[in-house]
Parts: sequence; C-alpha cells; structure tokens
Amino acid sequence: MEVVYEDNHLIIVNKAAGEIVQGDKTGDKPLSEMVKDYLREKYGKPGNVFCGVIHRLDRPVSGLVVFAKTSKALARMNAMFQNREVEKTYWAITRQTPPKEGDTLVHYITSTERNNKSYASVEPRQGALKAVLDYRLLARTGYYSLLEVQLHTGRKHQIRVQLSAMGCPIRGDLKYGAHRSNPDGSISLQSHRLKFVHPVSKEIVDVVAPVPKETLWQALAENIAPEK
Repeated sequence: MEVVYEDNHLIIVNKAAGEIVQGDKTGDKPLSEMVKDYLREKYGKPGNVFCGVIHRLDRPVSGLVVFAKTSKALARMNAMFQNREVEKTYWAITRQTPPKEGDTLVHYITSTERNNKSYASVEPRQGALKAVLDYRLLARTGYYSLLEVQLHTGRKHQIRVQLSAMGCPIRGDLKYGAHRSNPDGSISLQSHRLKFVHPVSKEIVDVVAPVPKETLWQALAENIAPEK
C-alpha cells in the first residue's frame, strides 16, 4: 500500500487498479482494512483503529483515495465532497483522439443496478442526473491519447460513460465500448490529483499521484507539452 500523504486527521493512499475501497460481496480485503492494518502497525495500536471511508473509486480505476483518521475529519470531508469543495483531476487514456483539444461535456445520466451500468443522453430525460466535466488533451503517442479530466458533478461511472458518449472510450473499459481489455483487468483511468482546504488546519492540501509504471502511461506522460 502506497501512502502519499498523512497527518493527524487524514491519510491519502495511491490505490492500485483491482483493489476495492470498501468491503463488498466478493469478500476481498478492501483498502480501508489495509489502511487500518498500516495504522495499527505504525502507531502500535492494539485492537480496532478508526478509518473513515470518505469517497470511492471503481475497482478497475487507480489513483488517490482519501481516508479519515478522526471522526471530525470524516464529517467535514464528507460535507466537502458533497458540496463539491474538493478539486478532483483524473487522467484517462483513450484509443480515439477527441474531436476537440479541450471541451466541456454535459450529459444526463441514468444508471441501472441490474447490470451496474450508466447511460448518457445529450437531452434531459425523466430520472436522469445532469453530469458535467471538462477535458483537455495532454499528449498523443501512436494510437493513444492522454486526457486530463476535471469533474464538476459526481455521477456513477461518469467519466467512463461521458468519454464513451463522445466516441472516446477509456482503454480497457469493455463495459463502455473499448475493443479489448487490459492484461491486468484495469481500465486506463487514474484519480491523478486532489486539491482541497484541510478540514482542520485549513491549509491547502494538493496531492498528485505518481504516473502508473506501465509503458504506455509512461510514454504518454513523457510527451506532455509544458503549459504555456
């Protein structure tokens, strides 16, 4: 488990693709329990330790996840996520190049529990939730593009379904239109950066995940042009 930030109230972990954040019906050990083990061992705490789950990432997605070490931080961070006070930036690899180098996507999303899938429409429909994100093209190499995505809403599978609706499904994401899976079962989507005001100290927390070590991720990251 890779810890990228820790203080008395929060711990931010770089989740590997394939890990689950919180326990589910699979029975696999979740990241929240791994964090508890880490805290128990690091601080020599016998028995149970507090680890509050604030938000989640889909299992095949990698990147930054925040946990609370205190109940005060958990309550305040929950409110900050709900009120969109946390700036969330993702990186995604797509096989197709987007029609524009940068744009705002607006869709209306419905989800079904039956197949655990979301559907995007450009027109409002009954029961659909508005979904908004910004993207910009960071780099290209060979057949692939690296996009930076900033979320303005938090809908189920939002980035996955909106990029697919644009004609740019995420690499490895068979559920949303990719032609083949990734060898490790991941999809090429990373929670890359989190920025927010610390719920207790009120200082700015700005954390960036390391680029995944896979060859394609590294090649695309090396091709990112410096900002003008």
